[in-house]
Amino acid sequence: MKARLFSASSTSWNGSGFDLPVLHYRGLIHNVDASRYWDMGEGDYRDSRDFKWNNYISRYHTRHIDLMDLLAMFSGRANAPLDELAKLMGFPGKLGMDGSAVWSQWQAGKIDEIRDYCETDVVNTYLVFLRFQKMRGIMNAAEYETEVALVRNSLAALKLPHWEQFLAAW
Repeated sequence: MKARLFSASSTSWNGSGFDLPVLHYRGLIHNVDASRYWDMGEGDYRDSRDFKWNNYISRYHTRHIDLMDLLAMFSGRANAPLDELAKLMGFPGKLGMDGSAVWSQWQAGKIDEIRDYCETDVVNTYLVFLRFQKMRGIMNAAEYETEVALVRNSLAALKLPHWEQFLAAW
């Protein structure tokens, strides 16, 4: 049985609070044309009307799901850190670095370490997302287990030190 990839167009953890604003400001600085991304139903695209009800900008739509924001019911008081939630769910969480260390690592020229941190953060987010999809009834137990096994096997096949550490922590 081949696993299906269950994902929204874009899923993040605190993406609305950090990643997306960074991309917005960088896009302005570098004069990026992102008209499709900013389309909220009034664009010239053939299916633009669909974007009125499901676009990347609105927190209540699903083209981008900020999983932290959604699980906290859009209340900053209820936000949980990805690292803690992932570990509570039996996933590895963050390994050796968190977001607060990225700038100092950048200044020290440790680009590979930053890449490894970002990659493992993405996989932790995806694993939490899969569990969320199971909780929502989008995936059944067998589909969930198949997809998690696919993630585990795919990472093991890479034979890279940060993935070996990630799998050992899992």
